[in-house]
Amino acid sequence: MADAVGPDRRAPLVWDTRKTTPGLRGLEKAAVRAGGGANHRGNLSDWVMLKDNHLALVDVADAVRRARQLWPGRTVHVECDELSQVAAAVEAGADAILLDNMAVDDVLEAVAMARGMAGRPPLLEVSGGITLETIGRYAPTGVDCISVGSITNSAAVLDIGLDIDAQ
Repeated sequence: MADAVGPDRRAPLVWDTRKTTPGLRGLEKAAVRAGGGANHRGNLSDWVMLKDNHLALVDVADAVRRARQLWPGRTVHVECDELSQVAAAVEAGADAILLDNMAVDDVLEAVAMARGMAGRPPLLEVSGGITLETIGRYAPTGVDCISVGSITNSAAVLDIGLDIDAQ
């Protein structure tokens, strides 16, 4: 995945997700770093992640404000699957925005919007359905990172056996 992004691996970074094989998180995250990627949050408590289920009950601004009250100092990350949510998250002062399951053209528009708004732009992450075949299309969009769950939660295992020869 890191090679498919291109030779300039500073941006966007290929990120793993917190979704790992039980008991193997440390090894899988080390493998991502060894392969040229970077580690996202290690578990649910590292960042405050406001996902679509949360935002179904409260608007983005209220969710960001409440997250900052409850967990001061934590990164507030807002999942957006529509451009209107991106604008709301930037206006609310989100630290990071996850552009979830967006087409490349929508990601380009979201990046331009977020970078063009007043204030410090948030970290922009794209995720959702990214494959080895599609990652190269997202790399030049201007996002800071591309998260790919399959590099940990769907990695193939190596079947190793040890046979003892009695002779």
